[in-house]
Amino acid sequence: MAKVDRIRQLIAKEAARLMFEEGVKEYLDAKRKAARRFGPEKALSLGSHLPANWQIHAEVQRLINIHDEKVLPARLMHFRLMALRYMELLEQFHPYLVGSVLSGAVTERSDIDLHLFADSTEQVEAFLLSKRISFEEELVTIRHGGEFFEYPHIYLEEDGVVIECTVYPSEDIHRIPKSSITGKPMERADARKLKKIIADTGLP
Repeated sequence: MAKVDRIRQLIAKEAARLMFEEGVKEYLDAKRKAARRFGPEKALSLGSHLPANWQIHAEVQRLINIHDEKVLPARLMHFRLMALRYMELLEQFHPYLVGSVLSGAVTERSDIDLHLFADSTEQVEAFLLSKRISFEEELVTIRHGGEFFEYPHIYLEEDGVVIECTVYPSEDIHRIPKSSITGKPMERADARKLKKIIADTGLP
């Protein structure tokens, strides 16, 4: 194995460990933190040593399969049933489930990631306030190509599980974002599709 491939593999394994054991959420953060063990990040990046997100994701999935094989079915069902409840609650905002709870690669620290569509963030906030549901809000900057876009994120929490809701403009409902793992259109499921997934999987 070429040296560059070996270093990339080691960084991918360490980044996956950080995500699995320490709960690092973002691939970029895990990648950068892991790279510091092997040299200056800039030098590693210029040498093409930094792994792609899909390589880290594959390592995370491997760790889950090794360490969480027995508890994964029940954990995944718990996350998916909770996701469905919030999707039904937020029905008027046409929610879609994305991320690890949909793909099945969940750890005990996983979040539930929902995409909501509304004319304004205030619309979602007003609804949550009317239901007396507490939340936190953050404006997250995301880069697409050479452009930067800001998307409001609303965070809910139940029993230690964070439900992260990204609010998109209503007109973007048919515009499917690209996955940070595959670079292809992101897999997503509405409530109807999630119900079918839950029914097909069955309770553990």
